[in-house]
Amino acid sequence: MAAADVRGLVKRYPSFELRDVTFSLETGRITGFVGRNGAGKTTTIKAMLNMIRPNGGEVCFFGKPLAGNEAEIKKRVGYSTGTVSWYPRKKIRDIVSIVRRFYDTWDEAACRRYTEMFGLDMEKTPLELSEGMKVKLNLMLALSHRAEMLILDEPTSGLDPFSRSELLDVFTGLKAEGVAVFFSTHIISDLEKCADDIVYISRGRIVAALPKEDFMRTNAAPGESLEDALLRLEGGAIHA
Repeated sequence: MAAADVRGLVKRYPSFELRDVTFSLETGRITGFVGRNGAGKTTTIKAMLNMIRPNGGEVCFFGKPLAGNEAEIKKRVGYSTGTVSWYPRKKIRDIVSIVRRFYDTWDEAACRRYTEMFGLDMEKTPLELSEGMKVKLNLMLALSHRAEMLILDEPTSGLDPFSRSELLDVFTGLKAEGVAVFFSTHIISDLEKCADDIVYISRGRIVAALPKEDFMRTNAAPGESLEDALLRLEGGAIHA
């Protein structure tokens, strides 16, 4: 089942353009959105969620267009830019009390479960958390309103290798629960560890959107790793 369909998404800026961005995201699968810095990953994600207004195209979630159904859809989608940058001096307990008011789907049992799973201390403030724990706080908030899909912009950027590995294991566990996980990254080893599907963007254009095995079969030369293949493809895209 498609958790999201992006069709012909366009966003124009004076010095950059998203061009006909098209891909689908499936329920219960982890999709890595890969590309170099400035390729259009964040612009795509923000346009998908109507955080910036696209110039063209359509985005559907769970079979419904975002236009006209935005409030309903956003109750079912968790979004994170990575770390918590708001209420830095409030205790996590107080942040939870504020956030739960916005969701009639808030699930106290899920909140307790993910708080325990992620090892969060409700008496701490975001300022007292490591970067990895800030990411987990954002994930706990998203999953506590029973998000069926997570859209995460560079969630592993800046994390140490141990925290990155732990977070990727969390993604794998969420996948087993049927959650669709879509995360942008330029760290290719993260994709090699946990991604089921690859969406590769270069210079505002989707170069490939395939299951990882199909991506490798189609794009990798004999003996190449995923990283080798992406670096070669990106080198060709840069000089095209």
